[in-house]
Amino acid sequence: MVSVLKCAGVFICAAAVILMTAWGALAILYSDLAGGYVRAGLAGLFVLATLLAFVFLPGRLRTLAGFLVVFAGIVAWWLSIPASNDRNWQTDVAVLPYATVKGEQVTIYNIRNLNYRTEADFDLRYYDKTFDLGRLDSVDLIAVYWMGDAIAHVMVSFGFQEKDFVTFSIETRKEQGEEYSTLKGFFKQYEQIFIVGDERDLIRVRTDYRRPPEDVYLYRARMTPENSRKFFMEYVRQINSMKAKPEWYNTLTSNCTIDVVRLIRDYGGRARYNWKVLLSGYAPQYAYDLGSLDTRIPFAELRKLSYINPKAVALGDDPEFSRKIRAGLPRPGH
Repeated sequence: MVSVLKCAGVFICAAAVILMTAWGALAILYSDLAGGYVRAGLAGLFVLATLLAFVFLPGRLRTLAGFLVVFAGIVAWWLSIPASNDRNWQTDVAVLPYATVKGEQVTIYNIRNLNYRTEADFDLRYYDKTFDLGRLDSVDLIAVYWMGDAIAHVMVSFGFQEKDFVTFSIETRKEQGEEYSTLKGFFKQYEQIFIVGDERDLIRVRTDYRRPPEDVYLYRARMTPENSRKFFMEYVRQINSMKAKPEWYNTLTSNCTIDVVRLIRDYGGRARYNWKVLLSGYAPQYAYDLGSLDTRIPFAELRKLSYINPKAVALGDDPEFSRKIRAGLPRPGH
């Protein structure tokens, strides 16, 4: 038994060292150190030094202690790398939104409404709009699918008496020439942006202009007026905070679903972190399970009814786009 426990302990330690070494090497490789060859060389040196130390140095416990000190240093250095608002951004994420609040009136500046010819070819259009919190009466969950049922991009839209709508989309803020990588997203490669957009932009770029088109579902949510207001104001607080102090995107810990849950928790809502949040495609099912969607009908039927691609394509740039895409969608009461 002692021998088995010892072997198990050695195996667990070895696996931990391997994982920590891999993380440290990738953190160096994808860091802000100048020069790709320099980063690759340092990452390789860290892996090689770790391997040689455990193979040739006497006293495995001392070697392990030394490795942990070095690894802690890498973690401390990596955590100190600051996010920035001053980079050569891609055009569609170059402008940050922000808001001012005067009593019940919230004015949001730089609401995005790009005029697309293709996904990459568009005219820049932004506008400012004042919203009356007393008129806020709906919250909708938008889920966008492009690679199966398990992964989705989640957006939240707020409606003011079914007339004015504004949507928040949490995305990576990429630089010119930069492509998204799930792996790089773990290692401070992308700042985060909370795009505040017109639905004619944020929905239609996905239904009309991306190739292949993405599948968009709009779910009318159940939320009390008080919680709707709190939720909206958490978004307002967040966009103002990020204009002053930028934040990193992270594939696992800070993304389009995790941060929505965080904002709900910040105002005292019921959402919790679980596998349906991590696998973001199941976020609508999770909202349904919580009773936040229309539970009068089975979820499979609700999902079919909430599919809006045909409507979005047919409506185009209609000024009544937001109201018309909601026509016929099940809406739960408070």
